[in-house]
Amino acid sequence: MNELFNFTEVFDNLDKILSGFWATIRLASVTAVLALIIGTVLVSFRVSPTPVLRGVGTVVVNVLRNTPLTLVALLCVSGLSDVLKVTFSDTPSVNGYWWAVTALSVYTGAFVCEALRSGVNTVPLGQAEAARSIGLTFGQSLRMIILPQAFRAVVGPLGSVLIAMIKNTTIVAAVAYGVDAVSEMKIMFFDLGASLPIFIGFAIGYLILTLPAGFFFGWLAKRMAVAR
Repeated sequence: MNELFNFTEVFDNLDKILSGFWATIRLASVTAVLALIIGTVLVSFRVSPTPVLRGVGTVVVNVLRNTPLTLVALLCVSGLSDVLKVTFSDTPSVNGYWWAVTALSVYTGAFVCEALRSGVNTVPLGQAEAARSIGLTFGQSLRMIILPQAFRAVVGPLGSVLIAMIKNTTIVAAVAYGVDAVSEMKIMFFDLGASLPIFIGFAIGYLILTLPAGFFFGWLAKRMAVAR
């Protein structure tokens, strides 16, 4: 029983655990910014008055949302990088990192798009009509009137997407990057043997990453709520 709950191995390898989580934080941070940009572009397509743009946005979002993240990551690494030789760097670790970012950003961007589209639907139609009546183009009304209100309305759902993205780093990093927290856990399991304390240590690490984010976005959603 004492061996089962002996956390000495966790403390002895704390530097490796922290290094793995730092890699996860870097991956998640860059992905969050890019996914937000991609999602904003996609939602502008989906609510566009141009049928072609709406069609493109709908197809891209539906394909990504219904495709497993593992397949998206494998397409980027095995298809685009290995077969087509599209690389970000000649250094394998750097190339793997940016393909992991690309796969996770594009995949998460589809969910950001749908969250934002639900926020767009909360904006009264009269405001868009008023914007057109004073001569604003679709792009101007989207940028200055619709999207600011949509973002405020969906802070909570966007927080949920972010938390899911943090957990999804374990999938995409295993396929394309291999330097994140879970990769370090696998190495420790291989070197030291699988043990409950190591698993609990990494589980606590992910809780430390995700729980504060959940509380923060919950607080921010209440603070930014639009009174109707």
